[in-house]
Amino acid sequence: MNSDGKKKPFRKAKPSNSGPVVAPAKPGLQVRAAAAKILAAVVDRKLPLDGALDNEHGNPAYKALNEGDRALVRAILNATLRHLPRIDAAISLLLESPLPEGARALHHVLAIATAQILYLDVPDHAAVDLAVEQSNQDPRNRRFAKLVNAVLRRLGREKEDVLADIKAIPVMPEWFLQRLEKAYGKERALSISESQLEPAAIDLTVKTDAQSWAERLGGFTLPTGGVRLAAFEGGIPSLEGFAEGAWWVQDAAASIPAQLFGDLTGKRVADLCAAPGGKTAQLVLAGGDVTAVEQSENRIKRLRANLDRLGLTAETVASDLTKYEPVELFDAILLDAPCSSTGTTRRHPDVLWAKGPEDIGKLAVLQERLLRHAIALLKPGGTIVFSNCSLDPSEGEDVAARVLSDTPIVERVAIDAKRWPGLESAISPLGEFRTTPDMLAVPSGFAGGLDGFYAVVMRRVA
Repeated sequence: MNSDGKKKPFRKAKPSNSGPVVAPAKPGLQVRAAAAKILAAVVDRKLPLDGALDNEHGNPAYKALNEGDRALVRAILNATLRHLPRIDAAISLLLESPLPEGARALHHVLAIATAQILYLDVPDHAAVDLAVEQSNQDPRNRRFAKLVNAVLRRLGREKEDVLADIKAIPVMPEWFLQRLEKAYGKERALSISESQLEPAAIDLTVKTDAQSWAERLGGFTLPTGGVRLAAFEGGIPSLEGFAEGAWWVQDAAASIPAQLFGDLTGKRVADLCAAPGGKTAQLVLAGGDVTAVEQSENRIKRLRANLDRLGLTAETVASDLTKYEPVELFDAILLDAPCSSTGTTRRHPDVLWAKGPEDIGKLAVLQERLLRHAIALLKPGGTIVFSNCSLDPSEGEDVAARVLSDTPIVERVAIDAKRWPGLESAISPLGEFRTTPDMLAVPSGFAGGLDGFYAVVMRRVA
């Protein structure tokens, strides 16, 4: 009322510039939310983990975090993906009934929390509280918040019993484990599967004097001629020798294919599918006049940058390999073909969840097509090495066998196991290289194993 007793005229409320008051998120909640979103992208939508974790073009929830939080997201996702079958089993053990159909978002919240409780140095109460908060923040999961709380608190109490119950469960998906059993036998397949849990090694390929660099960096020399480092604090660029380009990071197995040529002095050499350039650098150091071919201009830029740091030069060509026609044929060709990358699961645990049998089939067809075209680019008397980082023989041995069986102008050149002391078991009876992650014993204090790789040497005879 006004002072004269009349009603005040109705006035619309002015909009507030401050907006609604929003309580700050619990510390760590954004990290768990990002991890759950990225896990869903990998497992449900089959997107590669590297893309989601790209600092410039990755998942928006990940990019919004500081570097310390990003590191925690990576640790949570790596642990979850490496142990996913066991995590799924642990959740099933603790649920009175299966989760409802379509409750994938809820499953991912439980999975990343379970990974923290069972496999990471994260306080149980933090993993539980943040998972409950995640559930309350998501309309799809809000009604399950009490369930999440009960299941995860019980997991914390019964952690040791649960770990014992799930220990024998293979950590690779069933579809791929069956393929490994067919190729290597059940016992070896389980050994390969279990090796996925080992930390990935840091291997270097050095320009000269591997023994000296091993001593300077506190590592040891590998049968492949490279250097393996012990775990260390800080980044790779901080190590002695990086800035001057004395070495580059390259898994021991990945360094093998380029070495199969021997001395390349005075020879025209093609590195097909060349990025990021580690093998190109090896071929240059072996004396070759190297042409590096890549379809993507962005990957070519990365390759050039890596060669520049190493002080090495090679001709680079951005081209679809199936359409690439050089002016002059090559004396030697390295075709490290695109593949399923199932030999690299220690470094890339998403591979087996983002790919399936159909992907392996398609890639095998592509590899065969690329190999047949590459042979046509080789001089008579020239050598070609066909390789990839798949564990599945359908992408390696089977492709080579088909090409050799119906291409009379090429023959297999058997690799001499005596020239590879320490890796004799990696040479097949046919004289082809086949490494698996459970190979290569190392001194105490170092990560063991190496990537799964296949390589075969062929010679063009006409």
